[in-house]
Amino acid sequence: MDAQPLYDLSPALQLMALGVVVALGPLAWVWLRNRQASAARRLSALTLLTLFLTFDLVLFGAFTRLTDSGLGCPDWPGCYGQASPLGARAEITQAQAAMPTGPVTHGKAWIEMIHRYLASGVGVLILTLAAATWWLRRRGTGEQAAVLNPWWPTATLVWVCLQGAFGALTVTMKLFPAIVTLHLLGGLVLLALLCRQAVSYAQAKDGRAPLALPPALRAGLAAGFALLWLQIALGGWVSTNYAVLACAEFPACQGQWWPPMDFRQGFELWRELGKSGSGEHISFAALTAIHYAHRLAAYLVLAVLALLAWRLHGAGLRHQARWMAGLAALQLATGLSNVVLGWPLLAAVGHTGGAAALVVVFTWAWCESASSPLPLGEGGVRARGARPYPEGEGVRP
Repeated sequence: MDAQPLYDLSPALQLMALGVVVALGPLAWVWLRNRQASAARRLSALTLLTLFLTFDLVLFGAFTRLTDSGLGCPDWPGCYGQASPLGARAEITQAQAAMPTGPVTHGKAWIEMIHRYLASGVGVLILTLAAATWWLRRRGTGEQAAVLNPWWPTATLVWVCLQGAFGALTVTMKLFPAIVTLHLLGGLVLLALLCRQAVSYAQAKDGRAPLALPPALRAGLAAGFALLWLQIALGGWVSTNYAVLACAEFPACQGQWWPPMDFRQGFELWRELGKSGSGEHISFAALTAIHYAHRLAAYLVLAVLALLAWRLHGAGLRHQARWMAGLAALQLATGLSNVVLGWPLLAAVGHTGGAAALVVVFTWAWCESASSPLPLGEGGVRARGARPYPEGEGVRP
């Protein structure tokens, strides 16, 4: 059988049509449930639903990666030049017969293509949000004040197109670890963009302003968010390099507190899967370094999450604080399960879902808050060490 080209655009129009079909269900649901609502209210509902479906897409992307289905169809955007595995039955059967446990099987092909169908549907929904927001803003009606700045959904549309490009590179570069990790991070950025828009619509609907936080707490929230992104990147690097089982016990690793590790090779970013930059097979010490770096960073991140949840609860962001604390506990449980239970699929997907949910919660907390200066003391001078807010409450500007 001739080698399949990495890019085969012949089924592109069919895949775009399938994306429209996938998107029609959510669009019809929003329309039917909000028939009597204003156009701005419908946009708000569609944004929230798109956020939910994008979260589901991130979870299904993790499922695709963890079931080794990322190369279930070795070309892009279709499957052996077809819009579905049904049209590629002969090619998939031949590949599966040659390697029964290899990357191409009927089951893996369907998982990979369903992921692409879902991604296309989410792309259509984001395109709809961008187009509808611009259209409503240009109408100049009284609803205009309740409509989000159209540049946010436009930026989201640009970003989802970039995500599509990274999805293509994930296949054509044969699960290159740096590309797969960036694809995961890009999906979480998409969640943050949609969450920002959903919060803005909710604030406009309820007529509320962000809650003022002490500057130190606001800075701590930003620092915690930055640490979370770093930890997710480390976790993605663990997963894409299949380094989870390099340490199969806790709290020690390989019977030692500091096992043999090769950080230089482990964090050599631009290399093929399973290879070093020089083309040699990656060492077990490098995989151990990848795993242990993520584990050590997790101790710091969990401590920061616990502290932030406590402080945010006292400052008035109680819902966000409770979600943050609960998700931190979930991450600890699923992370430990991955290690001591041998990387079970449910725990692995749940660990990715917990990380994605934490990105949403941090974005929610950031958008629902604002920094406020210290109160003025006598003579208009800001007092040092003064408590700027009543006990347990933030101050709304």
